[in-house]
Parts: sequence; structure tokens; C-alpha cells
Amino acid sequence: MKLAMIGLGKMGGFMSERLMRAGHQVVAFDLSQDALDKLAAKGAQPASTLKDAIEALPSPRIAWVMLPDGPPTHDTIVELADLMSPGDIIIDGGNTNYQIHIDTVSQVASTGVHVLDAGTSGGVWGLENGYCLMVGGDESAYKLAEPIFLALAPEGGCARVGPVGAGHFVKMVHNGIEYGLMQAYAEGFEIMAAANEFDLDLHEISAIWRYGSVVRSWLLELIELALADKKGFDEIEGVVTDTGEGRWTVEEAVRRAVPAPVITTSLFTRFASRDPNSFANRLVSAMRHQFGGHDVVKND
Repeated sequence: MKLAMIGLGKMGGFMSERLMRAGHQVVAFDLSQDALDKLAAKGAQPASTLKDAIEALPSPRIAWVMLPDGPPTHDTIVELADLMSPGDIIIDGGNTNYQIHIDTVSQVASTGVHVLDAGTSGGVWGLENGYCLMVGGDESAYKLAEPIFLALAPEGGCARVGPVGAGHFVKMVHNGIEYGLMQAYAEGFEIMAAANEFDLDLHEISAIWRYGSVVRSWLLELIELALADKKGFDEIEGVVTDTGEGRWTVEEAVRRAVPAPVITTSLFTRFASRDPNSFANRLVSAMRHQFGGHDVVKND
């Protein structure tokens, strides 16, 4: 099949490469000329504008949008829908808020263009290992684009999970679970790191846990890789950002009155990691000093 890939960042670029390896043709568009040139050198057809990208496609035309969430994705989908014809397909593969996606689809519904939401997981490893794809939207449009999804996903790693918005909703919860899993691993390894009397080799432990252990996972494989380079690991600061999906998951849990203490705590822990001189922690220390005379640590 021939499709347009709009956005050639870490994900869009690698996904384009995987598609081309599977025999698909990719018309590439990005605001970065360097990104366009690099992908063109690997076999993609570069386009200088969105209009050029769409005009280079056979009907029904398929455009995959791989851009940051918010206005970049929304505005691009609206512009593409105006350039396309009824029956054409736009796939939003970014981490878009599912409610915003539903609103965007409603906005372009009159054009007759189908918009699928493809929650995409796999990160920078997806080029070689494949991407898990959680797709929402019209079933007939999904079937039409299915060869693309199957080329990107490993065997068994792709499904239409529901109507418009379902793909982004499932991917949101997926990332919320990811927050909790990473936090549990991190806390467990920190406990072991504090057990100085055993002189534990944490890299070795992460390696053996990958085989036969009930906590084995791909995240554990990544821990083993991270701990293999002790010097590199020691240079990393403990500041952990979030990209929105964890927040959205917690907001959904609150809205639906679903208890989600692990995911919520992992999100708040990320917030705390960004403030080494937390006002709240300083105030707790001050209160302990006031009521119990406990020592406080003061800045030099």
C-alpha cells in the first residue's frame, strides 16, 4: 500500500522505515528538511507540503499523523480532511486525549473522511520489535488500512478495540499502568540498593529475574540494560517527567469513581521528583522541630 506519514520524529521516522521494509510505499512530510532528507535516502518519497503529500496518494488515500498531542495534531487532521475525499482515511497515532480526538472527528465528520485513532506503543524499539496498536474507529476503515497495521505490529499485537476514541482511551490506560509498573520496579530496586550489608549486584539480579520469574517483563529487560552501564546510570538525575497520559488516566479514575491508588501515587511521585527542595517537605521538617525538637537539616 501507499500512504503518507505526517511527522517524522522518533516514532514517525522509525514507523516509516518499518513500513518500507514490509514493502509499503511512504510519502513523507515533516517541517524538518533534515528529517525528510534522511527518510528519502532510505526510500521514502518526500513531500514539501501536506497538499503535495495527499496528491501523491492513490484513492482511497491514507495519511498517518504522528505529531505531538494538542493543536499540532488537531490542526493537521482538520487540514488533511479538507484536502481529502469521502472514504479517505486519516490515522492519528500520537498520544492524543481521547475526548479531544472525539471532538476533532466530529468537527471533520461532514467531509466523509474516516479518522482512526491508533494508540501506539513500542517506543524507539518498535522499528525492530514492532508496535502494539490499539485502534478505534469505523470497522470498514480499519479493515481497509489493516495491512498497514499488520506491517507495523508484531504477530498478535494489533486490534480494533472499539469505536472512535477507544484506541486513544485504551492507550491512555496502558500508559497509566506503565507508570505504576515502573514505580514498583524502581521502589523494589531502591530497597535492595539500601541493603548495604548484602553488597547486592543489582544488574545481575535484574538479569536473572528475566528468566522464570513472575515479575519478568520487557521493562525488566530495560532495567537490566540501564544498570549494565553503571557509570552512565550514576550520571542520571532522578527527575521524572510525564507526558499527560498518566494524568488523564487518574482524571478518568476520579470521574468514573474507580479506585486507582497505585497509578495515582506513581503520578504524584513523578511530580515530587522535580522538586528537590519541596516546600511541603520543608514544612513537615519544621513542624517536627516545633513539636518534638527534632533536628532539621539546613541549607549551607
